[in-house]
Amino acid sequence: MEEQYQFVDTVAFARQLRRNATPAETALWYKLRNKQTGFKFVRQHPVGRRFADFCCRSRKLVIEIDGASHDDRGENDEVRDRFFENSGYQVLRFTNAQVLNRLGFVVDEIKKECEKRPAFRY
Repeated sequence: MEEQYQFVDTVAFARQLRRNATPAETALWYKLRNKQTGFKFVRQHPVGRRFADFCCRSRKLVIEIDGASHDDRGENDEVRDRFFENSGYQVLRFTNAQVLNRLGFVVDEIKKECEKRPAFRY
């Protein structure tokens, strides 16, 4: 079945997503912003018709934070991951609980993955 897509003002939609960030997204953003990891991240970055929770464009790395709404969306998450991967991005997924309870570990894992990946020009 062919998917139907509406035109979306990506700037306005990304802004709305950033305003409605979950506590886990907010906590992680405070650790990723301003190159605190040594790598530049952006929030709610459009990749094609999808929006990545966080993206390090220079390392082609997408970070997705899964909350309770993702419990029954495993298949959708797999489709999203394939989409990002087919667009040249590596995907790391963390749960809200991991971010809120083990933030240092999550940031270390993200930094390690960035260090392993080659730099890309975007």
